[in-house]
Amino acid sequence: MENQKKKVKFRLTIGNKILGGFLAIVFLIIVYATIIFLTGSNIDSLGKSSSDIMRPSKDAINEFKFLVTKSKMLVTNWVYLQTNTEDKQALIDLHRRDYPQLKEEIQSLMPLWESDSQRFKMDTVFQKFETLIGAQKEIMEQLVTFENYEDPITKLLAEDAIDSQIIPQTKELTARLDEIDARQSALTELSDQEVRDASSLLKNITLIISAIVVLLAILIALLLVRAITTPVNFLKNIVVKLGNGELVEEKQAKFSNDEIGDMAVAMDNLVNGLKATTLFAENIGSGNYDSNFKPLSDHDVLGNALIDMRNNLSKVAEDDKKRNWATEGLARFGELLRTNNDNLDKLADEIIGNLVKYLKANQGAIYIIDDSESGDEPTMSMKACYAWDKKKFLNHQIHRGEGLAGQAWQEGDIIYLTEVPSNYIKITSGLGDANPTSVIIVPLKVNDEIFGIVEIASFNVFKDYETEFVQKIAESIASTISSVKINARTQRLLEESQEMTEQMRAQEEEMRQNMEELQATQEEMQRSQSETESTMLAINGSMGVAEYDAEGRITKINSMYLKMIGFEQAEVVGEHHRIFVPKEEKNSEEYRQFWRDLTLGNPKKGVFTRINRKGEAITLRSSFSPIKNRTGEVVKIMEIVYTV
Repeated sequence: MENQKKKVKFRLTIGNKILGGFLAIVFLIIVYATIIFLTGSNIDSLGKSSSDIMRPSKDAINEFKFLVTKSKMLVTNWVYLQTNTEDKQALIDLHRRDYPQLKEEIQSLMPLWESDSQRFKMDTVFQKFETLIGAQKEIMEQLVTFENYEDPITKLLAEDAIDSQIIPQTKELTARLDEIDARQSALTELSDQEVRDASSLLKNITLIISAIVVLLAILIALLLVRAITTPVNFLKNIVVKLGNGELVEEKQAKFSNDEIGDMAVAMDNLVNGLKATTLFAENIGSGNYDSNFKPLSDHDVLGNALIDMRNNLSKVAEDDKKRNWATEGLARFGELLRTNNDNLDKLADEIIGNLVKYLKANQGAIYIIDDSESGDEPTMSMKACYAWDKKKFLNHQIHRGEGLAGQAWQEGDIIYLTEVPSNYIKITSGLGDANPTSVIIVPLKVNDEIFGIVEIASFNVFKDYETEFVQKIAESIASTISSVKINARTQRLLEESQEMTEQMRAQEEEMRQNMEELQATQEEMQRSQSETESTMLAINGSMGVAEYDAEGRITKINSMYLKMIGFEQAEVVGEHHRIFVPKEEKNSEEYRQFWRDLTLGNPKKGVFTRINRKGEAITLRSSFSPIKNRTGEVVKIMEIVYTV
């Protein structure tokens, strides 16, 4: 007995045989995995360097080149395209946002670059681009208003800055960035080559170790086949017959003292148990649900499943009836929705009438969200009803959150009442009015958008499958209502579009005529401007001219005027006109009224006594002319002077 126990304890089981073979394979796999891990770590390090440093750096430099070129284009458009506000805003955004963001991104990558010269070159590029931005801002500050663009000197200076500063500096920046980009491309290619070499090495190692694993697996498989295949084939024949539904007893062969011998004993027990199970299944198939059956054990899955099947078969017919009812209803209402999708009123009547009848309910109503203007409080109105007090409720508007229907609209969820308040609704019949037993209120919702509410009342309690059916139908109704509204809205928009097209044609013709008139006006203005400039040159050569702001301070004065009064320009610009006025006149009310009249737009002229730099009194004949802006406000005053 002791020897037998010892033999059983140390028997070579199938598990031990398989375990030994797999341990050998696992050892090789561990070696293989270690090599793969080390090589993969190297590849991952190279790939991380490429993806986190080199490629982002190259992409950022390319983006910088595009930003430089874009800034040149935008500042050029600023000069030559006065009304292109979109490009002007884009240039401002480039200075304030795009360039600082890109600079921050590149500066975060620069410490990771291997070459100090690359970082130095990049810093130089930043400095030169910021210098270029400064030149662009000077141009932007010169050309701000319409008058700036109309000033030929200002416009000429801006155009000259484009040719002499912006374009050359942009070319230089692009060349420097190309040089940096070429170096980054070379580094990226070198990194990619290192990754390819490491991958090739990993591939060769994988092939060698895989071949060793395959040969070892074949050897182990041959040994296991001899120890396992023969007895397993015997058991296979029994299992195959069981798989074909045959319950035939096989003469048990002689097996070794291992798991296969245990399987043979268990197979005999299985065959006997299946015979009893088969007899029970035949009784169930014939409708004999009262037959007795004892499972092989508490864990007999098939036997317990057959018992559950016997208990559930009586429910299957009822479930099939419910599913058929729901399927038939979906098809029926689907046809109704397809055939009435062009008239919302007819659609609502058909749906609510058929829905109440199909549910064997007593009355129902369907509410549709009203089309309202933006900002108005949304409402919904009863579109159709069945067996309802029409005079009381038809066309009745409900606000969001008002009553149960409004509450369902607000919450976007179903409301189901089985205890209906006595004052909520009455079902009218030939026998009088009665309170319903249940009320179901379902939102007509599709894609989280609510198009209305359907409300149904009944003397019966709605079953779960009926509630689910109403919810499914509500989604189809909402989809159809959405389509009907979209079609109507599309038709209205089409009509409005056609009307607007005609209006635009008329406006286009009127605009063309206005453009022709504007062009003629501009040509006349250019001729007048040339004449005015010639006149001003003649005046400046023969008369004294001075300009004052609205408060009387000198803003401009020509050399002829300075010659008359003996002052230098730096001594008088910014000073008030009273610097030329005798002392007794400066503080007089008459002198103050003189400037108030000019400020109000009243010109003045006459012979006046003035004081030169030496304090001597001189007599001048002057003409003061107020200059107004487009709104009629006096912005400056011009004085033309000549000696008497």
